[in-house]
Amino acid sequence: MGETFGPEYVRPAQRDCPRCGCCTAALCERGRGSVMRCYGLTSEEHRATVEVCPCSAETTKHTASWRSAQIRVTRLAREKPLSEDVEEFLRSMAAGVVPDDPDDLYPQLQVRGLGQLVHGLHAITPLGHTYLAARDDVRTVVAVKIVDIDVKARTARVEVAAWRLGEPVTVLLDQIVTDARVDAESLPGMWLDVEANCRADSADRLVLTHFRKPVQLPQGWVRASGRGE
Repeated sequence: MGETFGPEYVRPAQRDCPRCGCCTAALCERGRGSVMRCYGLTSEEHRATVEVCPCSAETTKHTASWRSAQIRVTRLAREKPLSEDVEEFLRSMAAGVVPDDPDDLYPQLQVRGLGQLVHGLHAITPLGHTYLAARDDVRTVVAVKIVDIDVKARTARVEVAAWRLGEPVTVLLDQIVTDARVDAESLPGMWLDVEANCRADSADRLVLTHFRKPVQLPQGWVRASGRGE
């Protein structure tokens, strides 16, 4: 006999997430793939409970909010960097020095996610290291091929011609669609230009920004149609 959806019907409880103590498994699955995180995908009455859920946090690698934060901080470093004194404060923390702060510079780092308090002392965050890497790294325009997309997860896999051929990296699908102004369905097989730090030693340190077209294919590469350039 089927369930009765009458006035006394109670929806079955959802399975708890095994990775945290604040969310259901279904919520965390959606939160990991959304820049809104679990916090933005739940009702207002429960937001305080899931506000710091680690499963969707920008400090947890490979979440959508983590990928978005890498892009945000890289663009900050390249397009609107910190003032010299604030950046020097950040570099001191990166070197393991706890600098004096008579000019109250630390709040400018904290609000951007670049600084944190560890045992009451100023310290750099992983995002702070991303910022400094973006300031110091060489970033160039290179060609990328969109290998495939995952509409449900809102991600795409791309091959970066000047980085590691045959090793696709995952990026946010909405980033490509917004930057290049293309439909998601047309992306597989497409070539685009992107700004990248091709000296990165791992996919986690490779940050791609400013997807756009047209492209100039590297010598020896071909389009999806098979025609060489």
